[in-house]
Amino acid sequence: MTRKKILGSHVKRLMSGVSDHGRKHLTEVETDLIQTRLLLEEAIEKLSFNFMAIHQAVAGEQPTIQKLLDGADITPEQRTQLEALPGQVGGYVNAAVVSLQFQDMTSQLIDRTLKRVTGLREFLGTLGEHGAEMVPESDNEQIVELLGKVSMALAIQSLELRSVLRKAVHQQHMESGDIELF
Repeated sequence: MTRKKILGSHVKRLMSGVSDHGRKHLTEVETDLIQTRLLLEEAIEKLSFNFMAIHQAVAGEQPTIQKLLDGADITPEQRTQLEALPGQVGGYVNAAVVSLQFQDMTSQLIDRTLKRVTGLREFLGTLGEHGAEMVPESDNEQIVELLGKVSMALAIQSLELRSVLRKAVHQQHMESGDIELF
């Protein structure tokens, strides 16, 4: 193979590697951001439902409570409903707390996304650093050697970044056990 073809082959491999690496990480960043948005929407919906349910449960018993405060007697049915109120409110509060735990999972997704962006920035920085070593007077052998070093450095960085990033986000809580999403 001629030197020109060898050089072209190395440049093609490097550019293809940079493109593939960048595209993969940006796709993962996009996926993490979409998952974060979905988690937040679901958590907000559940929180809103449970807080409204708490309000309705308490408001529904307010006339009975007012009767008691005024010193009036209440019916056995009203007493039963009033006695059940703490359990109802407790159930809604527990459901709201479980919804709040989505914050931990969204935090994990955001952290992972930031690591991907940082890794991609470092990846591109490595490309720039090695590119600065190339001078116009470089001969083909020097260029081929430099491209080989760049390709190797980028491959190592890509593997290191991939190994630090988990694919799933986890949450553990006492009521439901483990949750693993995505």
